[in-house]
Amino acid sequence: MEVRVLNSLPSSSCPEKDYVRVHTCADPGDDTVTLATIERVVDKAKAGTNVPKCVKTLLERQPMSVGAALVLATSYAERKQIPVVYAADATGNT
Repeated sequence: MEVRVLNSLPSSSCPEKDYVRVHTCADPGDDTVTLATIERVVDKAKAGTNVPKCVKTLLERQPMSVGAALVLATSYAERKQIPVVYAADATGNT
């Protein structure tokens, strides 16, 4: 299965019901360190119901490069058959 990596966060009208979200940012105590958070988001809402999205944190604020975080998230998505990884980089790195 091919996983698409999109360099933006999903909008509120995101068509995917299951995706991986990657956030990276600089460590506030050391701006030379990048922190990564990886989450799996599953929208369990059905027509006519108001069930919130289920967010499972896989990795939270761990030091790693943006590239390493994307490789980890993409390999997880492939293994779990998740079609999309959304990535938001607040560090200014690629």
